[in-house]
Parts: sequence; C-alpha cells; structure tokens
Amino acid sequence: MVKRLVIRLGLGLLGLAALVGAWVAWQLNDRPGLEPYAAHWLPPAPALDASAAAAAPLRITFLGVATVLLDDGETPLLIDGFFTRPSMARVVFGRVAPDPDTIRRQLAKAGIQRLAAVITVHSHYDHAMDTPEVARQTGALVIGSASTANVARGAGLAEDRIRTVDDGARLQFGRWQVTVIGSRHLATGFTGGTIDEPLKPPVRATRYAEGGSYSLLLRNGARSLLVQGSAGFIQDKLQGQKADVVLLGVGALGKQDDRYLAQYWAEVVAQVGAKRVIPIHWDDFTLPLDEPLRPGPRLLDDFEHTMRFLLDAGRRERIDVKLAPAGVAVDPFAGL
Repeated sequence: MVKRLVIRLGLGLLGLAALVGAWVAWQLNDRPGLEPYAAHWLPPAPALDASAAAAAPLRITFLGVATVLLDDGETPLLIDGFFTRPSMARVVFGRVAPDPDTIRRQLAKAGIQRLAAVITVHSHYDHAMDTPEVARQTGALVIGSASTANVARGAGLAEDRIRTVDDGARLQFGRWQVTVIGSRHLATGFTGGTIDEPLKPPVRATRYAEGGSYSLLLRNGARSLLVQGSAGFIQDKLQGQKADVVLLGVGALGKQDDRYLAQYWAEVVAQVGAKRVIPIHWDDFTLPLDEPLRPGPRLLDDFEHTMRFLLDAGRRERIDVKLAPAGVAVDPFAGL
C-alpha cells in the first residue's frame, strides 16, 4: 500500500514538473513582435568615404544588447562587444565562455577588421565576456572597470592592452573624445559585486559580477552621443552634460512602473537635452546573432510597455525615438 502511494506521488510530481516545464518553455517563447514599430526604424547610412571622413556622417551599427560599433571613417570604437550569446540553458545550468570562431564570424559580418578600443559599460557576461577576445582579434585596447580588467586578464590578454578607468576619466581616440561617467545598474538579482581576481572561463554566468556601471559620453567634432548601457541612473549625475543622441539601455525596463520610467527619462534623456533616443539592450541575448533580433520574453521584460512609454514621451517632448536595425550602419544624427 505504502509503495503504491509512493509511486503515485512520484508520478504526480513528475507530471507537475512536466507541466511547470511546459509552462516555463511557453512563457520563454512568448514575446512581442517588431511589426508595430515599422515606422520607427532608422534608414541605412551611406558608405563612408575615408578621403573625406571629417565631413562624412558618423555611423553606428547596433549589434545586439549594448554592443555598438561607432565609426567616423577613421577611428572605429566598439561599445562592449558581446557576440557569443550562449543559450538560456547554458546560462542557467552550465558554464559560459567566449567562442572565438563565433566572434570572428560576427566581426567579419559587421565589417570590423580593426578597433582602437572596446569600451565596456559594466562587467556582466553579456557585456564583458567577449571583450578580451574581440580585442585580441582586432588589436583593440580593453577599456573598463577594475572588474572588466580582471575579465581581460583571465582571458590572457596582455597587460598593455588593458586600461582601467573610473568615474570622470577622459579618453581620446582620434577625433573621439570619451568621458566615463559613473552610473547605476537597474536593480536586478544580478546587480552589484566585483570581480577581484582574473576570471578564467568557462565559469557560471553569475561569476561575471557587475563591477560598477558607466555612462559614456562621446563627442566627435560638433556631434555628441550618450551611451547608457543599463536602465539605471544616479540622480543628477548627468546634470550639465549635453548629448544630441542617447543610446538608451532598456533591458528589463518594461517591468518597472511608469514612475520609474519617467524618472529614467528625465535623468538620462531630458537632462542632457537629447534630440533623439535610440533604444538598445532590448533583444533576447540568449538567441544567436545569426537569427533576426527578437525582444525578450514577456516573462522577463515588457518591450511593448517600454516602447509605448518612450514613444509617448518622445511625442510629448518633441524628442525623436528611433530603432536601429541590427547589423546595419545608420547615421544617428540624420535629420536632426
């Protein structure tokens, strides 16, 4: 009798686990489409003519998450540099590591042969994990926090290719002037922590602690843009700064209430006098770059809520909101 009860209980638990697993799988595949935003995509930019680079438009190429190529025809920079994009199962249950072949293929696909620097906004795996290998393949410096420096050291990058920066640092790469501004990560279960010794992959994704977050203000001639890699902020930290365009990190922003969204907009967009906002970090970074980018699952984020707020705020305050197509060079200042 007891044996039969145990068997029935076990079968019942297996059935419940199967139902829960099926529900989670369905939830992780329930995501919004991009079709409602067809009118809000930036058009492709014309090719840069290196002989007239000073007069040519700046170009950015969005490559998923907060990975963005900045190109003025002379000195290419990369923000972050995350291409491996391990699956959800590997992130949750396994260990993650850069995939040099995937990185090489995606760099070639993006037309990236050389870089002056890979500037990393914080050291979570979806921002910092691939940066040492990207630097190795492109001759770039790795620029970031002390935690990002330990990611680079753990990958065996030479010390002279690593530069640690902190709040207020000013960098010059060709015509690019870069100011590093301390910021704050959106509060999540992964916020905070530091990487205090060289981190040698493969490791659990959670070993890539935040290590502090940065906003990046980039100027090139009369043009300026702000990169906000995470949807967090420090009140009044950007006061007095000016940027025509904001690349606005919106990962998990859709799960916040409208009061938080309004504060975020006021602190990061309105405060710098932006004329255009380009959302970044909206895609599901557990899907490979060989597939079209898709918003994250509704279980983890609410992209529709985010876009509804951004578009309404943009219309109200006459700030243009545009999406950048993945892997396509665009002029972020076109029409401003």
